[in-house]
Order: sequence, then C-alpha cells, then structure tokens
Amino acid sequence: MSTQNVLLVLDLLGIFAFALDGALTAIRTARVDIVGVMALGVVTAIGGGVIRDVLLGETPATFQDWRYLTTALAGGTLAFFLSRRLTHLAKPILLFDAAGLSLFAVIGATKALAFGFGPLQAVLLGVLSAVGGGTIRDVLLNRVPTVLSANSHLYAIPAMLAAGIVVLADLVGFSAGWIAVVGALVCFTLRTLALRYRWNAPNPPGAPPL
Repeated sequence: MSTQNVLLVLDLLGIFAFALDGALTAIRTARVDIVGVMALGVVTAIGGGVIRDVLLGETPATFQDWRYLTTALAGGTLAFFLSRRLTHLAKPILLFDAAGLSLFAVIGATKALAFGFGPLQAVLLGVLSAVGGGTIRDVLLNRVPTVLSANSHLYAIPAMLAAGIVVLADLVGFSAGWIAVVGALVCFTLRTLALRYRWNAPNPPGAPPL
C-alpha cells in the first residue's frame, strides 16, 4: 500500500472514530434528537480536519472528497442506532476519542510537512487537528473543552508526542506512511494508559487539588 493510501485510510478512520465519539457523547450528556446526534457527530469528526486544511491554505478535504463526509455520517448513524447499547458505557466513548485523537495528530503533522511547514509548526498543526473537533463538540455541549481541563488525563500531550514522532522521522528521512501508524499507536497507548491510571499533566504550584 502506498504512503498516500495509508494516510487516507488513517484520515478516514480518524473521522469515523471521532464521529462515533461526538454522537455518543451528545446522546450521553444532552437531550438531542437524530439531527443533534448527526450534527455533533459530524462536527466532531470533521472539525479538526477543517481547521487543519484552512491553516494549510487549501479547501478542506471534506468538501473535495465525498468519502470524508460519508464516513462521518456513517459514524453518526451507527452511534444513533447503537445508542441504547453504548451510551451507558463510558469506556467505548473514551476509546473512540483516543483513536480519533491519535489518527488526526499524525495526519495533521504529515500534511503540514508535505506543505513545507517547519518542524515546530507541523507538531502544532498536528495537535490542533487532533483536539479541534473535540473542542468544538464540547463548546456546543456547553462544557469546558477536554484539552483545557486539569483533569484531562493527558489529552494534548499524547497528540503532541505522536506529531513529534512523525516530524522526527521526516527529519531523519523515514517514509511518512508507516511512521504515522507508529505515532498513532504510541498516542493511543499513552492516552488509554492515562485514562486507566488517571495520569494528568502537572498543575500550577499552589493550585487546589482536583
């Protein structure tokens, strides 16, 4: 499989995972109908990618390739019909979120490098891609965005690490495709371990305990 195809698959998997996450989070935390479920699923799925592509100066991929929006709608639809089985389970939602976070972090960094951005800018764009959709979701649900919460269980840090792996691999001349897979796996593993063991980033000195 070519590097381009690997990256496309990762991008679509990230969209699907975030669509499930956004839709299930909406069902679990707010009173929404099918329109609300689909809207929050799609916004969560494509929000990070739209931010990424706008900052790269190109038309968002969502509006160029039918597969992006179709994948987001499929994730939202699946969440709607499986909601009775899944909404009482917090773990599936968190795992979908971790998967989307991981995949978007490496795709954002990879695309930034392809557009000639520097290493630090590529890492930043990877993180913005990863947390963008979830941030929009949380704002629409009137919640403090997960990425800004002191009890986020290492939300942005795994994304930064994944993007950093992609950038470092590019600097030493490795192919971006499979390194992106490695970076995504590292991010997903760290995020799930942080959720399991309740790891958090350091708080400011003197801050009240959580």
